[in-house]
Amino acid sequence: MDERLKKQLEFALEIDKEKNIFRQTSLSGHGRKENDAEHAWHMAVMAYLLREYSNEEVDMTKVLMTCLIHDIVEIDAGDTYAYDDTAKQSQKEREDAAKERIFSMLPEDQKAELTALFDDFEELRTPEARFVRAMDNLQPLLLNNSNNGDDWKEHGVTAAQVYRRQSETKLGSEKLFEVTDAILQENIRKGNI
Repeated sequence: MDERLKKQLEFALEIDKEKNIFRQTSLSGHGRKENDAEHAWHMAVMAYLLREYSNEEVDMTKVLMTCLIHDIVEIDAGDTYAYDDTAKQSQKEREDAAKERIFSMLPEDQKAELTALFDDFEELRTPEARFVRAMDNLQPLLLNNSNNGDDWKEHGVTAAQVYRRQSETKLGSEKLFEVTDAILQENIRKGNI
């Protein structure tokens, strides 16, 4: 086996570990906590189905790959809960170290490609990154709404915290932010946040 293929297959096996990183979001219907791989898969399918609501034209290959790789760094860095301000202080440092280790397993050209997608997502530089961020925000919101806001209630999350996070949804999709706002208003009325 040549070195390039060996590196690609080692990377493929390494990212299987993403299935072991559990998030704070429960599956719909009050299921167990979802893992990062399930979250990424769900986002990718949603992005494909909802692409017509992106504020700008997007390259779907970049969107789908970004959905699928955006949380790979959590293999090393762990999941940082969206509303955990203490953990967020060290998140970038932990994720940068993880990005370097994990993506360095790949041949240089693919390392550069995936690093660029990851960095773009973090910095929201392109229409693709902004649309993926909308998916990253909408996906757990839909699950939490399906569970009567139980994940928010479990962590004492406030409406202001959720709106602060969801403000980035607008950057990728004004239409999906309208849906988000309606869901949040309903959960405020119910006393879930």
